[in-house]
Amino acid sequence: MTSLLDINLNRLVVFVAVVETGSITAAANRLGLAKTMVSAHIQKLEAEIGSNLLVRTTRRLHLTEAGTRFYEACQKILRDTEIAIAEASDDTRQLRGKLRISVSIDYGASVVSPLAARLCTQYPDLRIEIIASDHRVDMVAEGIDLAIRIGRLADSSHKAALIANFDEWLVAAPDYFSGTLPASPDALEAFPLIALSVLPNPLHWTFTRQGFASVTCRFRSSLMTNTSLGVQAAARVGAGMAILPDYAVKDDLAAGRLVRLLPEWSLPGGGIYAVFPGSVQRSQKVSVFIDALKQRYSS
Repeated sequence: MTSLLDINLNRLVVFVAVVETGSITAAANRLGLAKTMVSAHIQKLEAEIGSNLLVRTTRRLHLTEAGTRFYEACQKILRDTEIAIAEASDDTRQLRGKLRISVSIDYGASVVSPLAARLCTQYPDLRIEIIASDHRVDMVAEGIDLAIRIGRLADSSHKAALIANFDEWLVAAPDYFSGTLPASPDALEAFPLIALSVLPNPLHWTFTRQGFASVTCRFRSSLMTNTSLGVQAAARVGAGMAILPDYAVKDDLAAGRLVRLLPEWSLPGGGIYAVFPGSVQRSQKVSVFIDALKQRYSS
């Protein structure tokens, strides 16, 4: 019978990474190891426990029946070990290690980066890496600890915490309209909208107002871009109207660079969510960042 003394426990981390990412290459990228080293760890682990854990095909790795049971046990072992280390630390309030955060480009620049800078100053042993992209990333394959998602959440196995809600506002440069500002949604379709191309229907928007029937506008657009920052920059120089989250344009409105149109009418808003892998115990680093982000909206 295999003894615990015969097992290199470091290989459990490698094995879990291979299972969660689905390949030797992705696991190597997550762990910062060479692919040959990851393969060697798996081979030696199988030899140490005397059982095949993975079936290798041309496209993906699959767990054997023994591998499935072993993976579930490894998850618990690593989770309990992480908790034990945190509890045994001389100062559990002192954050250490790397925190990888995925976030959209505009929200990353306006909110997450300043917050991360403050936390790094507060916790000198904490290292934060921000992966900014307007495309969804595979959290498990990319080794992401925390993703900030804006809008509506898609169904997934990940866990999520609501940070705050936001509204969408219709804005334009102060001198964009030569005459009177539009007084109702019906008057908007004569003017172009700077569109965010990554949205499902970037030119179709429904306005609602208490006591009035909702109005759906089908805009035309002479300019489209795939980032909110691009939409915002174009609106500032008078390229057209824009629909942007309230948190993104508040400073521009206060400074007079943009004006809000039809403030008595509402557009569909959304939520700001912190998402983290459901198969992993939420770490102290993730909890502290989520709490700091929530505090930003409560103050």
